[in-house]
Amino acid sequence: MREDATRILLQTTIPPTDDDWSIARFGLLHQLLAGAVDAEGRPLYTVEARDRGPLGAPDPVLSRLDESDFDQLWLLAVDVGDGLTEQDCEGVSRFRQAGGGMLVTRDHMDLGSSVCTLGGVGAAHHFHSRNPEADPGRHVRDDEETQAISWPNYRSGANGDYQLIRPIEPVHPVLIDPASPTGVLRYLPAHPHEGAVAAPGGARAIMTGRSQATGRDFNLAVAFERDGHGGPAIAESTFHHFADYNWDLARGCPTFVSEVPGHGMAREPGALADTRRYVLNIAAWLGRRP
Repeated sequence: MREDATRILLQTTIPPTDDDWSIARFGLLHQLLAGAVDAEGRPLYTVEARDRGPLGAPDPVLSRLDESDFDQLWLLAVDVGDGLTEQDCEGVSRFRQAGGGMLVTRDHMDLGSSVCTLGGVGAAHHFHSRNPEADPGRHVRDDEETQAISWPNYRSGANGDYQLIRPIEPVHPVLIDPASPTGVLRYLPAHPHEGAVAAPGGARAIMTGRSQATGRDFNLAVAFERDGHGGPAIAESTFHHFADYNWDLARGCPTFVSEVPGHGMAREPGALADTRRYVLNIAAWLGRRP
């Protein structure tokens, strides 16, 4: 083990729950990060994966994250709006202010909306009932397949399929791939109803997707550079870019997922390869705390 291995916390915003998007459904992400090695075969990262503690009380790790020795937080906001307490948000915000790197991702409508009060990064996330997108013209349903889900719900494709991504110039380092014919990543997993992210001050959108339902372009990720106000961060439109089910349908999903899946990820090897490269690029770019 490298003594200087970067410490990553993979964390959801719900308590352990078998039939939900708990941390067990992000096992392939965990394995990929924990298995990354340097040129001498030494692990680049040590990874701890956990769900939050009981709802209604500060999470024992997130609420004091700034006091920990973690370098990065990958926050998978899978709650219905109650996943983070005020103390949790304060602890995470202090962590970033101290130079910690963060990836914060959510999903459609109000799923994961507890992230709104996270310092800086929370403002990049737009929901149905909290911090909606600035353009009222986007306050409309995009995907019509699942009527119980309202905006934002951009349809990039079926679970199990991939989508073509569009890097925004200048291309951000997390999207570079020297092995690609274009020099940049081309694919990410698709999802029937992605959420909305936009760039507040001090950030920029780095890639877009396109709705298969309406043809409307939407942001997939927003990047915050490391500066005097905090560590680097990525705000992502959906945690399904990182979920086992969207990388490999055989890994299964919660019983409430009703949409008909596709099989593009299995048929196009480059799609999973790009997804894995994206994850490793993010981890490298977020780096270690100063």
